[in-house]
Amino acid sequence: MLFQGQSLSAELLDDGIVEFKFDAQGSVNKFDQTTFKEYRAVVAAINDCSAAQGILVTSGKSNFIVGADITEFLEMFKLPEEELIPWIKQGSDVFDSFEDLNIPTVVAINGFALGGGCEMTLACDYRIADSTCSIGLPEVKLGLIPGFGGTVRLPRILGADNAVEWMSTGKAFKPEQALAVGLLDAVVAPEHLREAAISTLKEAIAGKLDWRAKRQPKLEALKLSPVETIMTFNTCKGMIAAKAGKHYPAPMMMVKTIEASASLGRSEAMLIENANFAKLAKTDAATAQIGLFMADQVVKGKAKKAAKMATKAVNKAAVLGAGIMGGGIAYQSAYKGTRIIMKDINDAALDLGLTTAAGILTKQVERGRMNAKKMAGVLNNITPTLSYDSVKGVDIVVEAVVENPKVKGIVLAEVESHLDDDAILTSNTSTISIDLLAQSIKRPENFCGMHFFNPVNKMPLVEVIRGKDTSDETVAAVVAYAAKMGKSPIVVNDCPGFYINRVLFPYFAGFSQLVLEGADFTAVDNVMEKQFGWPMGPAYLLDVVGIDTADHCTGVMSSGFPTRMAKIDNDPVSALYNAKRLGQKTGGGFFDYGKDKRGRPTKVPAQAAYDLFENVKVNTNTKEFSADEIIARLMIPMVNEVVRCLEEGVVDTAAEADMGLIYGLGFPPFRGGPIRYLETLGLDSFIAMADKYAHLGEIYQVTDGLREMAKSGKSYFTTDVKTINTKTA
Repeated sequence: MLFQGQSLSAELLDDGIVEFKFDAQGSVNKFDQTTFKEYRAVVAAINDCSAAQGILVTSGKSNFIVGADITEFLEMFKLPEEELIPWIKQGSDVFDSFEDLNIPTVVAINGFALGGGCEMTLACDYRIADSTCSIGLPEVKLGLIPGFGGTVRLPRILGADNAVEWMSTGKAFKPEQALAVGLLDAVVAPEHLREAAISTLKEAIAGKLDWRAKRQPKLEALKLSPVETIMTFNTCKGMIAAKAGKHYPAPMMMVKTIEASASLGRSEAMLIENANFAKLAKTDAATAQIGLFMADQVVKGKAKKAAKMATKAVNKAAVLGAGIMGGGIAYQSAYKGTRIIMKDINDAALDLGLTTAAGILTKQVERGRMNAKKMAGVLNNITPTLSYDSVKGVDIVVEAVVENPKVKGIVLAEVESHLDDDAILTSNTSTISIDLLAQSIKRPENFCGMHFFNPVNKMPLVEVIRGKDTSDETVAAVVAYAAKMGKSPIVVNDCPGFYINRVLFPYFAGFSQLVLEGADFTAVDNVMEKQFGWPMGPAYLLDVVGIDTADHCTGVMSSGFPTRMAKIDNDPVSALYNAKRLGQKTGGGFFDYGKDKRGRPTKVPAQAAYDLFENVKVNTNTKEFSADEIIARLMIPMVNEVVRCLEEGVVDTAAEADMGLIYGLGFPPFRGGPIRYLETLGLDSFIAMADKYAHLGEIYQVTDGLREMAKSGKSYFTTDVKTINTKTA
């Protein structure tokens, strides 16, 4: 054995082959400080071994290397840029030293080879993968660029244009795709991977393969003429600017890094990558996107834990109510392999539910993402029925009837009488108290909320709402079912609006007040979309949600929080509702909706809305507000309410609070979620901004807890701030 460490080993085999194996003590291989230290030792050991003729790089895990340990790196990113660059260079130098070993290298790639794992393969002369391989450089999704030579080696292997496409999307590619562009040298069945890699290495050792010629382009400048350089990078920058926009600097930095190093050899090019990686590591976007990744891991980790704790498996489900939501829920369950009964009281509703599911599937087939056989299989997993008899024997029921507590209570009581005693009953409600609905049933311990978001097939979030009597076993089983459906479940405690709607409606209230003061709703939408980064401004979002739904929810929130969320006098949303302008569903709300001559959807500001608002505005003149003021007036109420939800234990952690709004509302990912946004602004800065508007009402007034957090210099991501247990309150 040439070297044996905690994560890496190097062993001299027959024929002068050194097996360089990644086999960490945990479940996956990743680049952390221990691995880097051992990597240097392995390179030194191979250099000192005169018998070494070639290197076979392998993994002892089911995946090759999943990337770098970002949790370790985050602490280093806090260093000043001038200290960060040398630290980054130490890492990339290790890869260079491996690539410079004076013997051929072949890597056998199994499973995931992502980020640093992919860059490890790029430092090898030959890359042999098995059919399970998934390879790529996802760093842009973390607001970064590759930091171990990816921007240098990949363009010299694939060509600059292909490399930009690979790195700008951050996607993981299948082995066939990687083979087609020349990243891989061969793809074989898993059982033949080692044999194929050793065979390739032996040919290189014997001189049958010119490994030096294969390696040389990675050490030199890109082979582009001046004209080709200009055309290639101008085209790439135009494409990136259009797709990524100004809020995501990493893709553009990646292109500029390749461009700046195009005429340089590896050593000089690597210095540019080191410096630009450090610049990005210090940006708010990188901090937010890395935080987002880590928060996502928290949510996924909790779902996995729930699946292990669940004492009841969900193999057969039922949905009550076959409307748009019911059809979407039925589709999602069936698509992910769980058979589902779709129950309603008339055939027309069942037809609508099946049409909804079939429509989603048809689009999948049209886009080549599914074949007709798979579509038929999904539809066969959905059984429409008018009778409760078909619901007997199911493991879980999702009630998705009209948002009316009396109707829901009747339906829940009816279906419970047909279920086994251990069956789970859930309600897809967006506002109605779970504890209130639980009064209609006999087994409240088996009942909770399961709030899906529309459209169900696209929105990843499911709020699992725990009532005061809901058992831990029920919560675990529902979380596991939601995860099985391909959703990201977040457990919240029962309160008016639960979590998502509770924090959304103060945001809407801030918007309504702006309109009453003379703000043009189109100007507000433009700021919140183009500058803050929401996918929809508040006016457009209200139209999509439905003005009737929004007006109803406003009433619920007002009843639940009568001092903080009292209904606004002359609310513009109520004015639209009373005028029967219900939003996109009726063709008109804040905007008028239609189609142009080519059948494409149109959206134009509605003169009818402007006319209505003239009658309710406090300020009769249109008033211009600065972008900063618009953002403050809308975001302060939302962030304040998120903080209250954390303090009250409505949502358990800052990570879940952030992911809930990312998944459920489309909160701008480059801002990382409401708590990450708050901490990026700085707690003191946010408090000063909020205090400026405190006279506007309670939604603008920060909590005492937030002031204490600011004084103590603590982070919401490492501090449990719960002051009230809402389950027992």
